Parts: sequence; C-alpha cells; structure tokens
Amino acid sequence: MLAPPASRHVVRTFRCFGAGCAVHVTGDGPQRDAADAARAVVDRLVGLHGRFGRFDRHSELSLLNRDPRHAVRVSAEMVRFVRAALAMAQRTGGLVDPTLGRALERAGYASDLDGSLPLPLALRLTPARRAAGPDPEERWRTVAGDSDTSVVTRPPGVELDTGGYKGLFADWAGAALGGHQSFAIDCGGDLLLGGDGTRVREVRVDSPFDGRVLHTFSLRAGGVATTGIGRRSWLDGRGAPAHHVLDPSTGRPAFTGLVQVTALAPTALVAEPLAKAALLSGPDGAHRWLVHGGVVVGEDGSHRVVRPCA
Repeated sequence: MLAPPASRHVVRTFRCFGAGCAVHVTGDGPQRDAADAARAVVDRLVGLHGRFGRFDRHSELSLLNRDPRHAVRVSAEMVRFVRAALAMAQRTGGLVDPTLGRALERAGYASDLDGSLPLPLALRLTPARRAAGPDPEERWRTVAGDSDTSVVTRPPGVELDTGGYKGLFADWAGAALGGHQSFAIDCGGDLLLGGDGTRVREVRVDSPFDGRVLHTFSLRAGGVATTGIGRRSWLDGRGAPAHHVLDPSTGRPAFTGLVQVTALAPTALVAEPLAKAALLSGPDGAHRWLVHGGVVVGEDGSHRVVRPCA
C-alpha cells in the first residue's frame, strides 16, 4: 500500500486490470501540470487494458490468441509486450511463463472474480506443498515477436497471458512523468515510483491474513511488485482450492509454502516476475530472486525481509 506524501499532490484512483489502481503526481512537469499528467496516465492505462485484457473477446490479445495462423500481424505495442514477456521468461528460466493462458482457463480463471476464497480455508484444503518448476515443453520458446515486421509467431493454440505484466504497463505509462517532482503509479499493487529524486515515498507491505503492516520501504524510484495466492482464488470443479498463480510444470495452481512475496527492482517490469519467481520457488528458493530486496510471507503468517545484495 502506498502512503501519499504530505505536500500537495494529485491523486487519481480508478479500476483497471481487474483491480484498484491509482496515479500520484507531485509537481508540474515541463509539458503538463500535475493534474493533466495524472489524467493522461489514467487514459494510457485504461487504453492498455482495452488492448491487452484477456477477458475481453474483442481485445487485441484475445484476437491474437484465437487466430489460427502461425504468424499474425499485430500492433507495435503487442510486439513490445511479447518481447518483454519472453525476456522475463528467459531471466527466470521459464518459471514466469507467458504462455499459460489456456491453462488458466482450465484452472477456472476465465473471468474477473468478485471475491476470493478466505486464505486460511484455502490453506486447510490445499494439497501437498512443492516448489514449482518450468514447463518441460518450454512452449514459451516457440513464441517470437518481430519489431521490424510487427509480426508475432507461435504455434496455433498457444495462448498468451498478460496477467503478470501490469508492471510493464506501469513502466510504459510512467515514461512521460520523469519531469515531475515525484510520481507513483499503482497498478493493482504493482508500483512504479519516480521523479526528480528529491522525494522519498513510503511503501507498506501488508499481511495477506489480517492487513497489518509487515514492513515499510522508503524509496525514491524503482519498481515494487507483490504477488500472492490470497486474492483471485476459488474452489475448482473438484472442490479443490485454486488461484491464478500457476506452476508451469503442471499447469495447476502452485502451493509452495509461501502465500505472498514482494520484490523490489529498478523497474516495475522486472519487479513483478521476480516476485512471482520467488513465490513459485517456495521458502527455500525465494531469496535468490530478491536481489534488490523484498518481503517473503509464509503460510503461518510469519514474514522475512530480504535485504538487497551488495
């Protein structure tokens, strides 16, 4: 949760990407005042949601996923997304896999969810815990995006998912705010902070069990992402608990012994995959992904603050 600065600032809150979002801008920039800049960011993010929304049958992402051709001409932004997602898959050894769109539907995540299964109940019903692994077939390696031709290639039937890339969209939207004293873009809990570097913002990490503050970071710039299994959860057709963070090796919801991870990184794009890879790696492997720092929360409610690597 982002703590607003004490001085005058502009805040715009809105619903996007299936979550509550906010834009904070402090100080006027060289081209826009704070209010106009915040409004432009909201418009940009809403437009990206319309293009990349996986639950909108008319979005560019949905049209691409349904297209039976091997090679499809797309927008330049779609190519940028594909290339960024593949770079994060490469960086995490396939733990963060953008080709799980069809597996998410099979798991029951086929529309926005109004509520979530209570986390304590989900944990009581959860199967045996195990660290997740990459897809042995490495389907993400069959995908490519050509920025010269604006063509995406992939085997028909391989469906891309943008659910883990709100940080990328925050980075895109924040590119126009560098001339302001301070800004923060909150895309459903994935944050991008920036500005001229003179203002420090407090970013609070809340417990997924009771909402209490577990740790507070004081940051001037960079990305902060939190991922967990306490939201967007449900009971599947077999009565088993399910959520939106999948184990790529099985295509099923991952239960690793961790319930939430927050990761810091230079950009929001990088922070989000690092948080997800840490969660999927379980208690013994999470720390190796948190090279810029973070917070790990276990099933018993305990938490551990991971300091940045020197």
